[in-house]
This record gives sequence, structure tokens and C-alpha cells, in this order.
Amino acid sequence: MSDHEPSYHPSNPFSKWMDSRLPIMRMMHGQFVDFPTPRNLNYMWTFGGILTFMLVVQIVSGLVLSMHYQPSDAEAFNSVELIRRDVNYGWLLRNIHAVGASMFFFAVYLHMARGIYYGSYKAPREILWILGVIIFLLMMAAGFLGYALVWGQMSFWGVTVITNLFSALPLVGTGITKWLWGGYAVSGVTLNRFFSLHFLLPFVIFGVVILHIWALHVVGQNNPTGLDIKTKSDSVPMLPFAIMKDAFALAMFALVYAWFVFFVPNYLGDADNFIEANPLSTPPHIVPEWYFLPFYAILRSIPSKLGGVLMMFGSIALLAFLPWLDTSNVRSTKYRPIFKWFLWAFFFSVVALGYLGGKPAEGSYVMWSRVFTLYYFAFFLIIMPVVGLLETPRKLPSSIMDAVLGGGGGPTAANAATAAAEKR
Repeated sequence: MSDHEPSYHPSNPFSKWMDSRLPIMRMMHGQFVDFPTPRNLNYMWTFGGILTFMLVVQIVSGLVLSMHYQPSDAEAFNSVELIRRDVNYGWLLRNIHAVGASMFFFAVYLHMARGIYYGSYKAPREILWILGVIIFLLMMAAGFLGYALVWGQMSFWGVTVITNLFSALPLVGTGITKWLWGGYAVSGVTLNRFFSLHFLLPFVIFGVVILHIWALHVVGQNNPTGLDIKTKSDSVPMLPFAIMKDAFALAMFALVYAWFVFFVPNYLGDADNFIEANPLSTPPHIVPEWYFLPFYAILRSIPSKLGGVLMMFGSIALLAFLPWLDTSNVRSTKYRPIFKWFLWAFFFSVVALGYLGGKPAEGSYVMWSRVFTLYYFAFFLIIMPVVGLLETPRKLPSSIMDAVLGGGGGPTAANAATAAAEKR
């Protein structure tokens, strides 16, 4: 992957001794200092570093919060309030963790959108993309389990509704539902199980993230042109170029994160979750957290309970098959004039489903949910394969360096010379 000469040279006896026996510093230096990075990366490529930072923040803040949390139906709600009021800086830790979940999903959605737009799922990055989808699924599971731990009205009834969906699965559905509940209804036993799983999953995510980064460093990073690194001039060392860009983007992201933490920590939450869970009182409108709303809208748009469950899970599973559903040989949507419009319509449909998922399941809300759900699946199963076969992409630059010097979108100097020769 690299035309760069290794620049790591142990400078003292201890580092030389260590390097000869366990060259971990040499490996880290090669992967995070000398590693060749495409010179045309934009700020959309900084979300990988931001997500790694957010994962560490969530694990550390969650570990501290777990020391004070009581996973029982009698104490859970009060223990969350005691953390806010009585634990030193508990309000800050609670806000960091709660807001962090939203910021985590916000960053991962942008990260995935960038991957789809620039074709980062195409060969040779199929495994890299599939690992990313697995991380997304694990994040959704961890987010759902964590939301239940508040044990407010919306948490309790959200758990009741979502876990009930598994009962629609033939043969195994009832058994899965009873296992999740730990009995015949959502109770303190359910809460205790969810707490255990929520504590475990971030470490599983961390392990898959390590594989994700490993896979990235085997095949190398994609870039806005979708071209591979061909010469040394196409790339720059990761440090200082990419690392400094990541650091700046992280600082800007942290400012937005801090604004939510200190000024509007409950803005993205639901007021009903400040009421203790009551199995005898159902909220008038049950909704999950905002980052689940597009898939919740898909679930509710299908009249059949089993059909809704299959469509909801299918909408996520489809993402893993993108490398084979997209039939175009061009990675970057930047050079695909027809597909670009369909893709922007797809992004709009996901946002629209998120809006509709927060509305009551009635009237025009259900009708539009069905329209956007239809487009969601049609995009992957019909538009992506067909357009890839029929579309004539724009001419690609001959290299990443030519794209940088030529402004990327139009013909480069090399392409212009070729075109002029052909005219003669």
C-alpha cells in the first residue's frame, strides 16, 4: 500500500531493545504516521476519527455511570436522578453519555452517507463496508438497550413495543421475546438483562472497530475521485496532513457536542421519559429516539406485523449487499450524473422517514411513509442495479494528482491533450 519509506528509527537503547523484540511502536508509526493518505480527501473523511473518539467517550462515561446506577425496576429511575443531583459532576457525566449517543449516531449517519456517495463499499473494500454495517447494527442494539435503562415512561413502553415485535417471527419469535423479558412481561428482570448487555456491547463494538481499521489499512482509503493511489505523488503521509485535518474537524464537532451538553442536554429527548415507568399508564404516542425513527416509520408503514418486522430488519440488512447491488464500475457518484439525482432523492427519503416516524401512525403520515419506504427499497433493488448498467459516467481523471491539479470535476490536462489529439 505504500511507496513511502519507513521513517521510524529507534533513538535510544530502550526503544531499540523494544523494537527488536516487540515492534509495536514501529507498527503504530507505519500505520498512523507514514501511512499513505490520498491527497484529495475532504472533511467528510474526518468522521472516522470522530466516531473513534465518540466510542471512547461513551465507554469511559458509561463505566463511571455504571458505578452509581441501580438496575432494578424499583431503583433505576431514582438512581438516574440521583446521579444528576448527588454524584459529583454526575449531571455532566449523564449529559455527556446521553447527548453522546445522539452525536454518535449523527456522525455515523454522515459517515455512511459519505461511503455511499463516494462508493467506499466497492471492491476491494467489501469487507470493510460489511464490518461497518455490523458496527451500525451493534450501535443500534446498544442505543436501544441504553435507552431502556432510564426506566421512564417512554423507555418502558418503547421496550414493550419493540420487544413484542419479535413475537411475530414464526417458530422462534415467542421464545426470543420471553428470553428478552426474562418472563412473560417487561419487568425488573428485563431491565437487569438489558443493563448487562448494554455494558457488554460497547466492548464488542470496540473489537469490531479494530477489525474495521485493520481492514481499512489493508486496502487503503477511498477518495472523492474513487481512484486508487498509483504513484507517490497521489498521496501524503497521514501525519501531519490527515491527522491535522481530523484534529480540526474533531474540535469543531466537540464545540457542537459541548453546546448540547451544557445548554440543551434534553433537547433531543422525550418529556415523558421524566415520568417514572408505569405499566398501567400508556403514553398517547410512543416513539423511540430520533436515530431510530426512519426504521420505525418503515415498520409502521406495513399493515402486517410480521411484514413490518421483516421490512425493518431488511432495510438495514440491504446495506451489507451494496457492493453487489451497485453494478457500475465507477466508484464516485461525482462522475455519475444520472445516479447522483436518485441518490440525493434517497437521502431525502431517509430524512423524510425520520420525520414521519415521529408522527402519529394515522392518515397522510402512514401514506407518505409507504411512499418513501417503497422508494427506499426500490433504490437498492431496482435503481442501483439498473442505472449502473445503463448510465454513461463522466470521464475520470487519469490519477488522483491530475484530479487535484485539474479541479477534479472537468477534464484534466492529460485528458484535454488526448481529446485535442483525437480531434486532429
